Amino acid sequence: MNKLKRNKLKGMNLIIIVLLSIAQFGFSPGKTDGTSKKSKDKIPDTGEMPVYGNWKTFTKKDGLPADKIYCVRVDGDRVLVGTSDGLAVYENNEWKTYTTEDGLAHKGVLSIDISEVTGDVWIGTLGGLNRWSAGSFTTFTQLNSGLANDIIYSVICDGKDVWVATGGGAGHYDTYTNQWEIYMERNAPMHEPWTYGVCAGDSKIFIAAWGGGVIEFNTETKKFRDYVDPDEQMELDVFPDDGVVHDITTGVSYSNGILWVGTYFGLSWYDGAHWKSYFDHDSGLLSNFINYLKANGDVAWMCTDKGLSSFNGKTWVSYQRNETGKTGKIFVTDGERFADGAKTKEVAASSSICHNFVLGIDFTDDEIWLATSKGLCRGEKLK
Repeated sequence: MNKLKRNKLKGMNLIIIVLLSIAQFGFSPGKTDGTSKKSKDKIPDTGEMPVYGNWKTFTKKDGLPADKIYCVRVDGDRVLVGTSDGLAVYENNEWKTYTTEDGLAHKGVLSIDISEVTGDVWIGTLGGLNRWSAGSFTTFTQLNSGLANDIIYSVICDGKDVWVATGGGAGHYDTYTNQWEIYMERNAPMHEPWTYGVCAGDSKIFIAAWGGGVIEFNTETKKFRDYVDPDEQMELDVFPDDGVVHDITTGVSYSNGILWVGTYFGLSWYDGAHWKSYFDHDSGLLSNFINYLKANGDVAWMCTDKGLSSFNGKTWVSYQRNETGKTGKIFVTDGERFADGAKTKEVAASSSICHNFVLGIDFTDDEIWLATSKGLCRGEKLK
């Protein structure tokens, strides 16, 4: 067994331990680095960073088909929600659910995106890919199309093209020619065909690959390149800011020339020339265990197992629910210490996100929507 495989095996064992720990003990308290100060006063100055509050929670009691929410996507005046028991649509203050009886490929909906070209909704499920157009569902599976695998972790629309990250590789579907292309370890720089996330930007497609870091595909030259952790260590980051913080990547998002990469071991930032790494022990990131991330303008949002963190390259704002009640905490961490010497300000919040295990996020101009393992929640922009 070569060195790379041995390291990956160690990493897999560590991830199993982490997952078991989360299942056994749940989330842990917020930042306790000795430089945090609690306050019941107003939220400190966050500069250009938005702050959200007045949270409202939606569960089965409110009309959702399930409390486990995998993803959320805003589509104009409606909100599309992927749950463990179907697709839920919130419109005109009412919920409507679509299931396999309506044509959904599988009741477990993992990802959603909307085509800016046609307005069609593309839905990634545990049993195939759906195109929802003019009220009808079309299903793509391994058996009836060129789809690589039926487990669709992520789907995005890039002009006429649809890209998916699946359990058997990345897939590209041209909606004009109806042709599929599959990318896996045989024809792309992947160590394994397991892909978690995909995003587009500046004529490039970025793929989060299990054990393979980030795969970049140039849509103009049709060439690949990969970004991996140079030190090849699964347990720790030996050399800071030398590349992707870890080869097991869970999500990618590209905005304003910056590539954000989420892993189970921290966050990476790449501007095309330089890498920067962030961890829960040296920044405002609530947890290294990043389930999903999405950039909105200059701000990246990290959905973790201990709450929600946001960052614009200078200031962190994070949200965490208290163990009891419906209240929570907001943490503000600045690149430079506050006037009183504190690096992090902790502010009590009268309302909170519905659960700390956050799985998805999307935005409107004045609201934010979160998918969690125990409900969907909506926050209003406070500043």
